Amino acid sequence: MMKKGYKWTFQNIGGSTRVKIQSGEDIAHLGELDPKMWTVLSCPTTGLEIDEKSLNYVDLNSDGKIHLDEVVATAEWLTGILKDKDSILKGDSVLKLSNINQDDENGKKLYLSAKQILSNLGKADAQEISVADTSDSIKIFEQTLFNGDGVIIPESTDDATLKAIIEAIIAHVGSTQDRSGKAGVTAEQIETFFAALVDYAAWVAAKPELPYGNNTDAVIGAWRALDAKIQDFFMRNKLAQFSEESAKALDVQVGQIEAISANNLVEKVGEIANYPIARIESKDTLDLTAPINPAWAAQFDVIRQNAIDPKAKSLTLEAWNEIGAKFAPYTDWLAAKKGAAVEALTEDQRKQFCSEENKQALLDLIAKDKALEAEANSIADVDKLLHLYRDFARLLNNFITFQDFYTPDAKQKAIFQAGRLVIDQRICDLCMLVTNAANHAAMAPQSGMYLLYCDCTAKSKPATLQIVAAMTAGDVGDLYVGKNAIFYDLNGVDYDAKITKIVDNPISIRQAFWSPYKKFVKWIEDTINKRAAEKDAKVFDDATAKVNTATAEGIEGAKNAQPQAFDIAKFAGIFAAIGMAVGLICDFLLGLLDKMTQSVWTFFGSIAIIMLLISGPSMIMAWLKLRKRNLAPLLNANGWAVNAGTIINIPFGNTLTEMVKFPIVKGEDPFRKKMPLWRKCLYWLMLLACLCCGIWLFNGLKWAGAPSPLSIFNEEKVEQVESPAPNAEAQTAQAQTEQIAE
Repeated sequence: MMKKGYKWTFQNIGGSTRVKIQSGEDIAHLGELDPKMWTVLSCPTTGLEIDEKSLNYVDLNSDGKIHLDEVVATAEWLTGILKDKDSILKGDSVLKLSNINQDDENGKKLYLSAKQILSNLGKADAQEISVADTSDSIKIFEQTLFNGDGVIIPESTDDATLKAIIEAIIAHVGSTQDRSGKAGVTAEQIETFFAALVDYAAWVAAKPELPYGNNTDAVIGAWRALDAKIQDFFMRNKLAQFSEESAKALDVQVGQIEAISANNLVEKVGEIANYPIARIESKDTLDLTAPINPAWAAQFDVIRQNAIDPKAKSLTLEAWNEIGAKFAPYTDWLAAKKGAAVEALTEDQRKQFCSEENKQALLDLIAKDKALEAEANSIADVDKLLHLYRDFARLLNNFITFQDFYTPDAKQKAIFQAGRLVIDQRICDLCMLVTNAANHAAMAPQSGMYLLYCDCTAKSKPATLQIVAAMTAGDVGDLYVGKNAIFYDLNGVDYDAKITKIVDNPISIRQAFWSPYKKFVKWIEDTINKRAAEKDAKVFDDATAKVNTATAEGIEGAKNAQPQAFDIAKFAGIFAAIGMAVGLICDFLLGLLDKMTQSVWTFFGSIAIIMLLISGPSMIMAWLKLRKRNLAPLLNANGWAVNAGTIINIPFGNTLTEMVKFPIVKGEDPFRKKMPLWRKCLYWLMLLACLCCGIWLFNGLKWAGAPSPLSIFNEEKVEQVESPAPNAEAQTAQAQTEQIAE
């Protein structure tokens, strides 16, 4: 129940009784309003026509939705800071500094922060601050060296060494953007840099002796490239020793060389590299005086010149493995490299930078910057204050009530209205973004509205926009899936729109009246088209079959065939059935005409009753649905939690769809042939004559002494009265009278 102690004002709007927010005190007491009286319990922070930054400020737990409790907390925070609470309702983007309540602790911080912002912007004497002033945080902090974000920039110090260290950290470790918009470093990046200096120095100090001098790296590269081929060579020799017959097969084949000999062999180096590194001779050694596979000769020369005794004539597998074992400590040292981030620095730079004093000096600068965190955050809170001062009242008008939606002001739009759809000589104002197509597919029919789902594309926008538009006035004859239209968002950007789906519901009583007849006419058209297509296909198929199966003999026989005489006996039964059917239909129509033509009023009354019987159910169903058109299902499909009815009745619905209105044009259509005056008079006389004839035929002029010539109106109804049977006395008197007369 609503808590006692505050008097609320209520209004009837949108088919429901709702609270009316009309003062700053109403906003301050939102916490006392019964949740059952709120129109909305939650709404998303995206896809709405209101600054998303403002919505994120209200979304205190950052879950992407604004809940009732968050609105209440924001209202209490905002009204506690401002002196003039009623000013919130104005939705102004400029706030006077004198309106900030400095008696409140938060208000005092915000006042000082606002003054600091204006000072940073070069507006120290200004007495008001705007959303534009607070929105660009980089502009606010671009002249500041310390701004509370825990990031320091090279300009934060005058010491040349510290400045160089900051620049080195940015270049080799990484950077973080400072609130001023410049690249800076954090405490973590400083720690990483100095740890890298220490690690790299220790790694360099542990460098082992190079086994092959300055050529060690070249030897290592050549040895690693040849190791697999050398191991393969010795295995082939062992296998050849095991099976002498296979020695030839294990060696390079003449046929392999012949197969590539016609080509440019430089282009075949890859294939040549697959041959053994040397000729297979069933020995345990590699003859250093023998030729080496030319694809590997360069790498083998590096090994022979730097790692093999020049006097040696052969190489064993053990000697080859010893070469690799000699540089193992060096390769292990290379793999254990640490502090690679500072390797690009010169040795003098590393020695100059690597001191505990330098590190501590940088961390002290970080601490100095962090000391201003509260003040800097208050500067961010000023941006929150300005955004809510401008947008909070509008949010309430779309949350507690739907004032912006039900307002008579056509220029005022609810935050869920995305723009206007121009289609079929109409403008639909109730257009919403579709954020969840699956939810819309399930909930849209429950709205009771005629809905057009459209995909919208614009050259200036990369993504396709999907909207749903409610058609609340006019007709639907020219609306169909695939029809093109134009959609304008609230910023005036135009999109090419195409209907992708239609949810069919009544639009008006008038449309419902004609709907059965239009459906009947469409059914007749479809049936005729279907039958005609079937007949055309059948005739074509029969003709094709006859042409394909006809033979010269059959054609000649057809020419000589005599036509058969018409046998009327075969058709007598058909003629009789048709005649009986026509007679029954005529009897029915004459009987119906007899009942309907008792008078001209009875006739037209009967026509009206028949039309009412046809259109009445459709009109009744339309009236029931139009009374229940509800926006809530569409909002729920977009993630809203609507707590009250949002009815769109017929008068309000007519305002949501703007119909075309052409002026009266007096000029003549150049493509329309002008009818002579005498012909117009003749047509009007003929029409008047037909009307008078009809009235006369239906006995409408009987009162004037001109009865209808139709016998159905002139049959005299004579009542036949049977005389009573004569009694005995009357019979005796009659007999006596007859005798006297004789």
